Amino acid sequence: MQSPLKTDAPTDLAAVFRALADQWAAETGLLSSPRQIAAHPAHQQIIAMGPPAIPLILREMQRQPGHWSLTLRAITGENPVAPENAGYAAAIAAAWLEWGRHNGYRV
Repeated sequence: MQSPLKTDAPTDLAAVFRALADQWAAETGLLSSPRQIAAHPAHQQIIAMGPPAIPLILREMQRQPGHWSLTLRAITGENPVAPENAGYAAAIAAAWLEWGRHNGYRV
């Protein structure tokens, strides 16, 4: 028997995530400093959601790569991105999506 895939987060968590993600994007869109982007309060609240937010982050990363690698690294303590792919949004997203599939998340 196959183990169940890690899928949907509770609806209220999804709604909170969406609001925070939208706020984070709107308020950091013009920033170039990864440190400032990562320190934004909305981003910190997403990180505080912990592992239940991972499926939501992976879906968002699949839809639109961005700074989600910062979030996933903070939550998981992992970094599946090869050093030569640092700075390449598509490659970073692909590495995390593969990580998600490998770890049982439906992406």
